[in-house]
Amino acid sequence: MLSAVFPLVRPLLHALDAETAHAVTVGALAWLPVRRPPADDPRLGVTVISRDFPNPVGLAAGFDKGARAPDALLGLGFGFVEVGGVVPLPQPGNPRPRVFRLPEDGAVINRFGLNSEGLAVVRARLAARRGRQGIVGVNIGANKDSADRLADYVACTRGLAGLVDFITVNVSSPNTPGLRDLQGEAFLDDLLARVVAARDEVGRDPGRRTAVLLKIAPDLGLDGLDAMAATARRRGVDALVVSNTTVARPASLAGAAKGETGGLSGRPLFSPSTRLLAEAYLRVGTALPLIGVGGVDSAEAAWTKIRAGASLVQLYSALVYAGPGLVGEIKAGLLRRMEAEGISRVTDVVGRDAAELARAA
Repeated sequence: MLSAVFPLVRPLLHALDAETAHAVTVGALAWLPVRRPPADDPRLGVTVISRDFPNPVGLAAGFDKGARAPDALLGLGFGFVEVGGVVPLPQPGNPRPRVFRLPEDGAVINRFGLNSEGLAVVRARLAARRGRQGIVGVNIGANKDSADRLADYVACTRGLAGLVDFITVNVSSPNTPGLRDLQGEAFLDDLLARVVAARDEVGRDPGRRTAVLLKIAPDLGLDGLDAMAATARRRGVDALVVSNTTVARPASLAGAAKGETGGLSGRPLFSPSTRLLAEAYLRVGTALPLIGVGGVDSAEAAWTKIRAGASLVQLYSALVYAGPGLVGEIKAGLLRRMEAEGISRVTDVVGRDAAELARAA
């Protein structure tokens, strides 16, 4: 139903400023009755981080920051949903306006600054859905004015482990001053050690241990990638998310808002994030699963991410322009591509062309 309605309401939503339109969308999803997700073709199933994903197409963090509608979003056909980012104490984020559409580029720039209702509110909402079906994770960060950012990540982990399938440690948002400094090897080593220990201390259900994921920036150099991958493996991280938004501005950008500060997402992020994804796969292989994010706006884009090494993919910005029907289109397109190539399971393609895509210009 929502897929059919979107072409009619899109002009109305895009007549609003981007943040208001987003709030209206999330509010509508939270209000609508939850429907059962459509059954997926078994060939799309993926088993990673000790979870059986019905399909590899997920919703990236940032869409449902407050965990208001994860079940409604699963009902759209996503194989998994990541809510957040969440920080311990409520914070308003940066002043508005702070999110900008670039329709000519299929892109979005945001400088939200980890606006969040806070850990207590999000924890209560996730606790209320305990026992429901569907894979849901949460993205965690640190308060802007925190005196101990490492402690913020530990607090979020202790509060949310056991309520979600995975926790994504976000040290790569460009919109919180100093946050990317936590990608440094010494800081990251300490951070991941403390987060994993906090997850293990909670230990609510050993049979459904909450996985710990690490999200990295697309602007990371290869030496930095080497260090982060090694640290993640040493500290028992379950998967890498590649990648967050970029502070780079390609010369090809045409949108009127291209000069706004913040993180750039959408189609222009596809190439750099996919190259970094492929480089990550060449370093970790199958030892550390990868989630490919950045510019996924079609089945072909998702297929390329998988060929580059992604076991799962995530999207967000493309929904602004294509609407919820995109999820089903991507899954159908993946199946058509598999049939054309005689591939029985989507997992058979993971990393197949990583070396080639790492060299792509």
